[in-house]
Amino acid sequence: MEPKIKKVVLAYSGGLDTSIIIPWLKENYDNCEVVAVAADVGQGAELNGLEEKAKKTGASKLYIADLKKAFVEDYIWPTLKAGAVYENKYLLGTSFARPLIAKRLVEIAQAEGADAIVHGCTGKGNDQVRFELAIKAFAPKMKIIAPWREWNIKSRDEEIDYAEAHKIPLNITRETNYSKDKNLWHLSHEGMDLENPANEPQYNKPGFLELGVSPEQAPDQPTYITLTFEKGVPVALDGQKLCGVDMIAKLNEIGGANGIGIADIVENRLVGMKSRGVYETPGGAILYHAHNKLEELCLDRDTYHYKQGVGIKFAELVYFGQWFTPLREALSAFVESTQQTVTGEVKLKLYKGNIIDAGVTSPYSLYDEEIATFSEDEVYNQADASGFINLFGLPIQVQAMKKLKK
Repeated sequence: MEPKIKKVVLAYSGGLDTSIIIPWLKENYDNCEVVAVAADVGQGAELNGLEEKAKKTGASKLYIADLKKAFVEDYIWPTLKAGAVYENKYLLGTSFARPLIAKRLVEIAQAEGADAIVHGCTGKGNDQVRFELAIKAFAPKMKIIAPWREWNIKSRDEEIDYAEAHKIPLNITRETNYSKDKNLWHLSHEGMDLENPANEPQYNKPGFLELGVSPEQAPDQPTYITLTFEKGVPVALDGQKLCGVDMIAKLNEIGGANGIGIADIVENRLVGMKSRGVYETPGGAILYHAHNKLEELCLDRDTYHYKQGVGIKFAELVYFGQWFTPLREALSAFVESTQQTVTGEVKLKLYKGNIIDAGVTSPYSLYDEEIATFSEDEVYNQADASGFINLFGLPIQVQAMKKLKK
């Protein structure tokens, strides 16, 4: 017989799922104490009024954990430096926030002497895996409660019915009931009309996009920016030094105004199904583009090519919730070693959803104009290419000669 659950720690956002979970827990787990934890990863106004709301619905207290700095420095920057993009489009905004939040949940649960940790992730999604793998990494014996895998509620409409029956105030209606996740890095939209990939997202509908505008609504004049990197980390914008949190916030503002970073994706979830979502990542799209542009200049060919494969694997690990694993740590160590010369300035032109290269410089540039020039030079003997081609093409030549003999 399992020990009685007297106190739980709940990952709390104040959204639909976690709002109804508090009364459900008290109804189904012998009126257990519920300690709510809201992780501040840059969702801004969504945190307003959460303490009052959490307590009104039955929580004994609410922790608001400011994780923005750690989010940027310990999760976003390592992933950016890896060039990790899931399925060519997704910049992992939700994925790398979850292990950070889960780690803090464990710390609070241990400090509170809680019997279990609770999350509001659905049984169809990726986030349940991300939360639970991170919890297992730091509290392998901690009980985990996932109401979506236990209760009889089957849809978001039924969740709203439950909330209304329990007089829980909601910030959504049945007509605007997109499933959203917002943090400093991005905003995701899922559900409703987006569930049919044949439907065009309503980018120009007021209120759909929150971090920016559609490319059609962006200004007719381009915006130029210059980003400065030191060892793969962005440190200044237009010559002004900024901390990571401020850097992303400012680039979200500039990129959003120019219709940058909107991605419509049908992605392969870890649990086996395909799902469709729209992601807004204006600042992240700019940073990934600029970082890659600098690597073009500063990394040797073999490292640059090999690192592209590492980026794909790194993105998969992050998406699958495997942040706290030996492989992810080993890949990060490799990536870190590649970034020692990724220092310099990247100039970009932002125009109606496009990020256009406008110049790049670095003290570690491997580009040699004297060697690369089409004009006369004194450092490259073009006749040397004949011997190189003969040796490089020898396997092909041997195969062809064998075929001719047959």
